[in-house]
Amino acid sequence: MYLIHASAQVFSVQRSRGERLDILSLTESVASNLLRLSVTQLPQDVKEALSQAYQKETNPIGKVQLKAILDNIRLAADMGRPICQDTGSINFYLKVHPRFPQVAKIGDALRKAVRRATSEVPLRPNAVDPFTQENTCDNVGMCVPYISWEIAEDDYLEITAFPKGGGSENASALSMMTPGEGPQGIRRFVLDAVIKAGGMPCPPTILGVGIGGGADLSMRLAKLALLRPLDEPHQEMRIAKLERNLLEAVNSTGIGPMGLGGDSTALGMKINYAHRHPASYPVAVVFQCWAARRSTARIYADKRVEYLTHRASEEEGAD
Repeated sequence: MYLIHASAQVFSVQRSRGERLDILSLTESVASNLLRLSVTQLPQDVKEALSQAYQKETNPIGKVQLKAILDNIRLAADMGRPICQDTGSINFYLKVHPRFPQVAKIGDALRKAVRRATSEVPLRPNAVDPFTQENTCDNVGMCVPYISWEIAEDDYLEITAFPKGGGSENASALSMMTPGEGPQGIRRFVLDAVIKAGGMPCPPTILGVGIGGGADLSMRLAKLALLRPLDEPHQEMRIAKLERNLLEAVNSTGIGPMGLGGDSTALGMKINYAHRHPASYPVAVVFQCWAARRSTARIYADKRVEYLTHRASEEEGAD
């Protein structure tokens, strides 16, 4: 399970005149609200990790940077404005039961939600044609927003909105290691990636590491790892130990908050793995900036809505 379930709220969403929204309109409304929540309010686990980093930071410059980050988070939540000017490329991670109503049209509802949130939040337009350099101005384009699908066992649609900033994405790295390099090769590659990235991904970062599979799978595993809450270690003890050891090594680099020096280079290290071909040993690293934005809600077939990562009112979900 990648998602935090604290402070969940369940309610039925209705229009102001008492009429229940149809399932696709409800999906659009909830997804738009998730985007608003994600870019204006960080999940509680991320806020707590940043607060702890501030308390522990011994470098004066690093402490000043962390104080500015915490002030920024508070002001963004109080004013309902985006935490960062780069509101990211939009990603949705879905869990949905095959018999969920109108499942074939969910993608269209999510694209409508992105257009709506771009206008209303607002979100910065970040969808650019790689050949013409034209911006669509609504964050919708070829394969954007990215939508990942997973089958759910129960009769609900779970939506995770995951806006990903460009600066942290640019630091991503992939290595097709030789099998003989093993765990020491993983450590060396992760540390090399962190040192090369420096302040570019806006540390303190969260690092997702994908090991095994193929080149594409390892990168996907690394990004999926970023959805796991910071206070949730890997369920396998050997992987949890590797996460702790790598995090300690990364923080020993002294890169520090915003790359200006200090103890807090990373808030968390999250690892996913897959079995590999005997001849291949892919390792991927994906960086998430301190503004680790994600928000999750479930929509049930009876149109109840449950927010899992943020508190949200019935009215917010139904506009």
